[in-house]
Amino acid sequence: MEDCLNEFLAPALALFATGLIGAMFKRNLITVFMCVEMMLIGAMLAFVAFASAYGDMSGAVFAFFILTIGAAEVAVGLAIIVRLFKLENTVSASDMNTLGD
Repeated sequence: MEDCLNEFLAPALALFATGLIGAMFKRNLITVFMCVEMMLIGAMLAFVAFASAYGDMSGAVFAFFILTIGAAEVAVGLAIIVRLFKLENTVSASDMNTLGD
C-alpha cells in the first residue's frame, strides 16, 4: 500500500512545486494561469492517490470538486485575461495597473 502511494505522491509534489514556482516568478498572465492549473492537478493527484491507498472515496470526491473548480477558474480567469488584454494590449502582469481602478 505504501509503495503504491509513493509512486503517485512524488509526481503530485513535482506538479504542485513546479506550478508554485512558475506562479511566483513568471510575469505572463497566461503562464501564471497555467501554473495555477498545474497546482490544482498536483493536489488532485495527491487526493486520488490517498483515496486509492486507503480505500476511502472522500479523496475521489474532492478530486471531482477540484475538476469543477478548475473548469470555473478557466472560464472566469480567461475572461479576465482577455478583458485586461483588450484594455492594456499586454498580458504581462508587471504592466498591469488597472485592477485598482
